Amino acid sequence: MFDHGSGSPLVVIPGVQGRWEWMRPALDALARRHRTISYSLRAADDFEQFVAQMDATLDARGIDTAAICGVSYGGLIALAYAAARPERTERLVLVSTPSPSWKPSPLQARYLGRPWLSAPIFFATAPTRVWPEIAAAIDAWPSRMRFCVEHTVRVATAPVDPSQMAARVRLRPGQDLCAACARITAPTLVVTGEPALDTVVPVSSTMEYTRLIRGARHEKMSQTGHIGLVTQPDRFAGIVSGFLNGSHS
Repeated sequence: MFDHGSGSPLVVIPGVQGRWEWMRPALDALARRHRTISYSLRAADDFEQFVAQMDATLDARGIDTAAICGVSYGGLIALAYAAARPERTERLVLVSTPSPSWKPSPLQARYLGRPWLSAPIFFATAPTRVWPEIAAAIDAWPSRMRFCVEHTVRVATAPVDPSQMAARVRLRPGQDLCAACARITAPTLVVTGEPALDTVVPVSSTMEYTRLIRGARHEKMSQTGHIGLVTQPDRFAGIVSGFLNGSHS
């Protein structure tokens, strides 16, 4: 569990891997501006259990309302929560979140079909998939190498369960998301990277939320893709904080 900082509360929901530790640079940067809370996802049989976990997180900390930020798959949970608990959702931020029409690529589908057998290949090839984004987001070679080492340590010390990752993807609420989007009343910000650099969730998919959620705004982080919140955490925190404080650059 991560709970640091002061001021208005912000809950950040992790991606399909389910570990808040993977987002630590972004959480630290956000905590310098807000009381920032994050947690690891538990196993769930349906999205109602994710909603209940959010309720429990807020209740345990005596928080009635908060801004909710969902990263990638976590954005689906944030959406479900904002639709089910509008009275507890101050603002909503969706970061590189798959849309109702999103479907796994053939490669992603193979990983999902055999999660444990595919895990060694998935993690072994991850550096080649994300390197173009790292190179674009971080200027100097020493800084790039430092990021790679530090992120590898974060991933290694917060291991994931491939079968749980696959199960979460299968729990996607699908077309029910469209109905959820129509019920969103909180001001909403959609954050993406550049289309050429996000190899996980197409930017065009995430951009659907600007149409599905009334009044949703969009902010693009140039020179980043899917992991801009950790390659450029201060910039990401500035975008989110500006939105939460009522401004928009």
